[in-house]
Amino acid sequence: MKILYLNFDQGIPVLGDKGASVHVREFVRAAAALGHEVLLVCARLGSGNEAPPVSIAPLPPQRTDEPEGGQARQPGAKTDAGYAALIDAEHAKIAYDRALPARLERLLQARQFVPDFIYERHALFGSAGARIAAALGCPRILEVNAPLVEEHKRFRGLRLESIARRMECAAFASASAIVAVSSAVKQYIAARVPERASAIHVLPNGVDLRRFAAGEQDRAPLRARLGVGAQTGVIGFVGSFKAWHGTELLLEAYRSVCDTHDVHLLAVGDGPRWETFCNTVASAPWRNSVSALGRVPHVEIPGWTAACDVVVAPYQAAADFYFSPLKVIEALAGGRPVVAPRIGQLTELIDDGESGLLYHPDDALDCARAIITLLDDPQRRALMGRTAQQRMAGRGWERIVTCVARLADAARVGAAA
Repeated sequence: MKILYLNFDQGIPVLGDKGASVHVREFVRAAAALGHEVLLVCARLGSGNEAPPVSIAPLPPQRTDEPEGGQARQPGAKTDAGYAALIDAEHAKIAYDRALPARLERLLQARQFVPDFIYERHALFGSAGARIAAALGCPRILEVNAPLVEEHKRFRGLRLESIARRMECAAFASASAIVAVSSAVKQYIAARVPERASAIHVLPNGVDLRRFAAGEQDRAPLRARLGVGAQTGVIGFVGSFKAWHGTELLLEAYRSVCDTHDVHLLAVGDGPRWETFCNTVASAPWRNSVSALGRVPHVEIPGWTAACDVVVAPYQAAADFYFSPLKVIEALAGGRPVVAPRIGQLTELIDDGESGLLYHPDDALDCARAIITLLDDPQRRALMGRTAQQRMAGRGWERIVTCVARLADAARVGAAA
């Protein structure tokens, strides 16, 4: 089929390193491998990773995508610089969304691309997909990865909250079908558009199974680059170093493990907490046993994952933990047992005691105990790794694409009936 993939989230560069960027690339790569023709239209192309083998058309914000009359702030709004900058940015997103249908229409005409269905990654202040689908007369499958209004309100600040909520509900209500990456995300959507509850389908993130299985061949040379011997236990963390990733807890647990074991910590990624993480490591007595690599291209992640003996995903506790942690799925697919807190989808991905170990949320000592348990038992660790790999065998991105295509087919049949 011809798939029009829409990624209008300006915070997700297609060629970037973050998990969301990987998700976009892997989905369209799998779609192309299955024989579908994909046109990926995005707000930001970015750089740092190889482009997937599909047609990509960036539609970045333009000067013409400005609020009408050039007035970004609401009457009576506060005038402090931080507030003004945030509200201006939100108005700019709304203006960008408003201009998208006309811009996309011109793009599709120029490329003579007529999609069989639209697959849209939901974005804050994003309602253009519904208007585009209506104009084209084709189904629109909406992928929702997070409760974006709540997330932005909590972690980044949100001034035009009522507008954001209205646009979000409209985007949910108008979709032919909705793909939620976790049960928590499904519950969030259903609470806002209860009439569409039956149209919401949970599809956790996938993984490139072949790439992560192949990463094992890089284990020895990469461990040599770290300067660690065969007897040293390597503990790995891969992530975007955001507040909820729990890197402070990771370092606290690692300090306990260092007291009794020959270990090395491998940290891969970048993000808001990266500098704080590095500063903490630099002042620690065990700083020489930590390799903080920073960002690396995603193609290298399978090898670095294979170089580890244990992977830790130390997420902070949250009653509404809504993530489908891509790096956890990738580590398990790479045959590495994962240590993680007993919350959210982590309890579904990790079979406690079989493919990894779960610890009490926000408990650094319990996390350290779980790590030590695996380090002290190489045979059990190896068995867990094999079990993890086996249980991820059905989670390839191709399965996700096939499920989405079936939803689109059902929507097309339903529309024709």
